[in-house]
Amino acid sequence: MAGRILNFGSLNIDRVYRVEHFVRPGETIASKGYQCFPGGKGLNQSIAAARAGARVFHAGTVGADGDFLIKLLSESGADVRYVRKKDGITGHALIQVSDAGENCIILYPGANFDNDTAYMEQVLSGFSAGDILMLQNEISNLSWLLERGRKKGMRIMLNPSPMDGALAEMDLTGIAWLMLNETEGGALTGEGEPEAILRTLLSRLPGTQVILTLGKDGAMLGDGKKILRQPCFPVKTVDTTAAGDTFTGYFAAAILENADPADALRLASAAAALAVSEAGAAVSIPVRERVEAFLKAGPHG
Repeated sequence: MAGRILNFGSLNIDRVYRVEHFVRPGETIASKGYQCFPGGKGLNQSIAAARAGARVFHAGTVGADGDFLIKLLSESGADVRYVRKKDGITGHALIQVSDAGENCIILYPGANFDNDTAYMEQVLSGFSAGDILMLQNEISNLSWLLERGRKKGMRIMLNPSPMDGALAEMDLTGIAWLMLNETEGGALTGEGEPEAILRTLLSRLPGTQVILTLGKDGAMLGDGKKILRQPCFPVKTVDTTAAGDTFTGYFAAAILENADPADALRLASAAAALAVSEAGAAVSIPVRERVEAFLKAGPHG
């Protein structure tokens, strides 16, 4: 079956505590509020691709407390047959948000790091050359997945986030699309200017399309022959959480439709603009009809 995305990605729970100030060493304070949200770059990107209309399958591991994440994925249109439940705790973040608007975060990978290669091989057996393998850096055995996906002839879309030393040492050749922001691009290349980042990555990864997101400055795409630029859509920014994940999911969906790269950039940028205009992560990711209406309303960018 053609036209499929397999997203082997993270599934997280974000536990947010509102505090007057960050807890100091030896101090105990009372939280002024508590909220629990679905999270994880993998989950967000699958939801975005599904809401864009793509046929997306999510794979990953949750603990006994992760049922609501599976439910959200399914309700958003993603196929969850490959999501696995294990004993233990779902990956999560403990987030303190102070009255000053600052935050500090403790990440616990939990079940996201229980993805063993036997399970991965079982999932991959249901996919074939030409399918898109969407990956981030929030689960175990990423290097194995990259190598196995290449051998199967899958088209790999990698979002190298969060950036770490291990990822910087991985073999990224053969990736079809490298989706990253300016900070991640700088970490991989040592360059500071967007065009220099793009050209350095293209020289290192021939045959890869590099998509660089630049926040308010839009996005750039390079394929070794040309560089495309997509301006940011002007909207009132409320919350930038999941903007990059929304962009990635929508871009992947457009690619499955054989969209021209410029059109894929435009669709993804419009979806990301709508996402930042609302609070929250997964809840802010728009459906395709809303994005199409936004573009039709123009003029934009």
